[in-house]
Amino acid sequence: MSSQPQIPILLLKTKSSPHDGYEDYFSTNGYNPTFIPVLEHRFHRDNLATVRDFFASGAFNADTTTTTSTTTSHNGNNEDNGSDKKYGGMIFTSQRAVEAFAEMIEENGLPFTPSKQPPPLPLYTVGPATAHALTTLRNKYLPSATIHGADAGNGQKLAYLMLEHYNGLYPDTTTTNATAKPSLLFLVGEQRRDIIPKTLMDPARPESQRINVDEIVVYETGEMDSFENDFRDAVSKEVHGQQGLGGKGPLWVVVFSPTGCEGMLRVLGMGPFKNQDQDQGSGAHEKQRDVFIATIGPTTRDYLRETFGFEADVCAEKPSPEGIAEGIRRFMDARGD
Repeated sequence: MSSQPQIPILLLKTKSSPHDGYEDYFSTNGYNPTFIPVLEHRFHRDNLATVRDFFASGAFNADTTTTTSTTTSHNGNNEDNGSDKKYGGMIFTSQRAVEAFAEMIEENGLPFTPSKQPPPLPLYTVGPATAHALTTLRNKYLPSATIHGADAGNGQKLAYLMLEHYNGLYPDTTTTNATAKPSLLFLVGEQRRDIIPKTLMDPARPESQRINVDEIVVYETGEMDSFENDFRDAVSKEVHGQQGLGGKGPLWVVVFSPTGCEGMLRVLGMGPFKNQDQDQGSGAHEKQRDVFIATIGPTTRDYLRETFGFEADVCAEKPSPEGIAEGIRRFMDARGD
C-alpha cells in the first residue's frame, strides 16, 4: 500500500536544537519539511556573563543587589544597575534569546543551588515555539519559574498580558512606593522592535501601573552569505521534480522574518523580480508546480507588502506550526484543491 505523497514545504529558518517543533509537526502531518537557514546569530558573551552576574548577585531575589552591571534602557542609553537594582522577571520574544541564555547556563551553570533558587520567577514569552524552548530550560534549571504568554502571538498582546499579570503580583505598589515593583529584564537581539518597553513604560499610563524594562543585547543577527544560493538549490530540486510530488502539486515557502525576503523573491522571480533574469537557468522560474508563500505573522507580511508590493498567500493567525498549517488549509480549500 503506497503512502500519500508529502507536500514539500521550505522553512526559511535555522532548525532548532535538539528538537524543532516545525519539523515534528509538518513531518507527521503530510508535509516534507526542508530548513534553509536565513539568519546567522552571534551571541554576545560579555552581556550573557552580565546576566549570570545578576543571578550571582541576588538581583532576582528579595535581597539587595551587590553587583554593578550595565544594561540598555528602551531608548538605547546605558544605565548603571547599582546596588538597589532588582528584577522580578524576564522577557524572551525570540528562540535565539532563549538559546543564548541556555548556552550561558549550559557552559557555566547558574550560581546557586536548587535550595537557594530565586522565588517563583515569571518568564514572559511571545509564542508557543519560544515557550516550548523556554519550558525545556526552565524544567532543568529554574523549576520555580512560571512561563506566561505562549498564546500571546505578538509583542503588543504580550505587553498587555504583562501589564495585567505582573502588576497583579504587586497590587500594593503606589506612586509613593514605586521601588516595591522590580524591573523586568528583557533579553533581546541587536535588531528589535520597542513595542514592549514603550507600552509598559508609557508616560500616559498611571505611574503605579508602569513596569520598568531593562534591555540587554544577548545576540546579533545578519543574513547568511550562503542563503540565496542555498534557497535557489532547494527550489530547483522541487521545481524539477527531484523530490516530493514529482514536480506536481504545490510547493510552500514559509518566511519567518523580513531578513532574506528580497533574496527569496529574487530566486522565485516574484514581486518586483517577476520576469527578470529568466535566462539565467536557475530553475526557479520554470514553474512546473505552483509556488506559494506563507508568513509567520503580520510583521513579515506587511514588510513584503510595503517594501516589495508583494502579497503573501497566507499569514498565520498564530506564530506556530499549527497556525501555518491552518492558514494553508484554508487557502487550499478556497482554491478547491
